[in-house]
Amino acid sequence: MSSIEITKDTYLMWYESMLLMRKFEEKTGQLYGQQKIRGFCHLYIGQEAVLAGAMSVIRHEDSLITAYRDHAHALAKGTSPKAIMAEMYGKATGCSKGKGGSMHMFDKENHFYGGHGIVGGQVPMGAGVAFAEQYKGTDNVNIAYMGDGAVRQGALTETFNMAALWKLPVIFVCENNGYAMGTSVARTTIQPDIYKLGLPYGIPSSPVDGMDPVAVHNAMDEAVSRARRGEGPTFLEMRTYRFKGHSMSDPQKYRTKEELESYKSKDPIEVVKAAIQKNGYADDKWFEEIDAKIKAQVEEAVQFAEESPWPEASELYTDVYVQQDYPYIRD
Repeated sequence: MSSIEITKDTYLMWYESMLLMRKFEEKTGQLYGQQKIRGFCHLYIGQEAVLAGAMSVIRHEDSLITAYRDHAHALAKGTSPKAIMAEMYGKATGCSKGKGGSMHMFDKENHFYGGHGIVGGQVPMGAGVAFAEQYKGTDNVNIAYMGDGAVRQGALTETFNMAALWKLPVIFVCENNGYAMGTSVARTTIQPDIYKLGLPYGIPSSPVDGMDPVAVHNAMDEAVSRARRGEGPTFLEMRTYRFKGHSMSDPQKYRTKEELESYKSKDPIEVVKAAIQKNGYADDKWFEEIDAKIKAQVEEAVQFAEESPWPEASELYTDVYVQQDYPYIRD
């Protein structure tokens, strides 16, 4: 059980935050189809409980880092929907000034450190962020998210060894949605129980029902508490499912409609809504108000992105080096 009590307010927060993720991503998919958003685009629809359950545990000062399926992570960490949408449009008002797009957004103020396109590249970087916190003497933690395909990158084993050796305050989270791009986990790994990959390094590791924010909350609370006490990393395999394809260009021919529908019956938003109704935490009017609030937020984000300016050409030369007068920059 969690040391952080799950209350009525927790459930209401889960519902609102997951609904924002869902509606934002649905609108993102529509805009991508209209070619308002370019490049690659990976939606998070179906996996919202993985983030909601973590956000009810961590503090603002704790950091997140993830792969390229990152819009919902930024939303969960507190980045403005307007800044995220503008970023995907490539506008100057985006959270990364329009230079990162869908896959590479970043928000220092809210301790969201990306959005990384290199498969598994964020795993050692998450450990690096955790090392920085340890070095500075804080009790802040980093959560390094990755997909099930990333665990087969060599950097994972190197990072696990170092993080365990130095007892870094990092929680490694594998968002196992069953498919690395279009290939099932069963076809690509000799160890389908992904959490077991952490065990040889002495890292406490376990599977978690990633469709249930209660299970995620409890597992994350234990992991975060360990990290804050200086006891080192944890590896959690969040067993979840994405309702959309790997990316917007994915025809999804590798899975059956029956499989997809079976997971949709476990939709975390509907599960939390049912729990709220069963416990009498809110009435129909509250749900209507939240739905309207979320719809307005998403519409405002789109309008903001549409009306925002494009970056100036001179922006190509900024944010490249920390040193402003770096000698090798030439006009």
